[in-house]
Amino acid sequence: MKLSTAIGSCLLAAITLPASAGAPAKTASVPMDTVAHLNNYQAIEFRRYVTKDGERAHFIAYFDSYFPEAFEQLGAMVFGQFADRGNPNHFTWLRGFHDISARPVVNAAFYYGPLWREHRIKVNAILPDSDNVMLMRPLHADQDITVLPAVDPVLEPKGAGGVVVAQIFPVKKGSEDAFAAKAEAAFKSYAMEGVHPAGILVTLDVPNNFPQLPIRTDGPWLVWLGVVRDDATLSKHLAPKLDQVEHELSATGLTRGSVERQVMDPTPRSRLRWLDQAH
Repeated sequence: MKLSTAIGSCLLAAITLPASAGAPAKTASVPMDTVAHLNNYQAIEFRRYVTKDGERAHFIAYFDSYFPEAFEQLGAMVFGQFADRGNPNHFTWLRGFHDISARPVVNAAFYYGPLWREHRIKVNAILPDSDNVMLMRPLHADQDITVLPAVDPVLEPKGAGGVVVAQIFPVKKGSEDAFAAKAEAAFKSYAMEGVHPAGILVTLDVPNNFPQLPIRTDGPWLVWLGVVRDDATLSKHLAPKLDQVEHELSATGLTRGSVERQVMDPTPRSRLRWLDQAH
């Protein structure tokens, strides 16, 4: 995804991951009503990047520092950004637009604008692969990805906590509705203390209306997103349920390959994180 001088990925953050990543999150009381107006994002990019060896922390610092508010000011939303566990060069983030027609408008304003022009060279230099992008939508139009308040630098001085999990199911074409019905029923087993569901996404099967940023065409996919309080909750309680659901849904005959599970640490300024009061 390189625009003119390489429209690589657009991201930054001014800090490295907290030493307490995955540890029990002690969250402040952040007012949820401040984000009531931030909703109804019907076109969502699930973006997975590869950074150069040893450069992910720098990329996170750039992303967190420069980009989330820039997209919000343009009418889009950065739901959250994460460092993938198990691969020190992988970075994932989710960007939402109110509808598919807003996508080229926002992206053109950003990638041809002054902020990206200032930072694109150094960001692209540490980002060899930014083309692994799935264009998606909420499974139900009235059930968006959770938009949490921005990390408060005063109330949350240690930054975002918790663990984010994504289950990515490759679905057979033509079986999307049948698989989604079975998946929704199966995901009910994840209802437990210490786990907040964040959304269910499915492929948005429309042409790429901003071709400067590639999107994958090998779908369809269904993705479950959740936020977990800490590693103990993940390993002792949620992981066995994830295993069971992946086995059950793979046995339906409605998938076309292996389920992918991503376990990720929120970056210090990721909105999508553990908050005790967020459901």
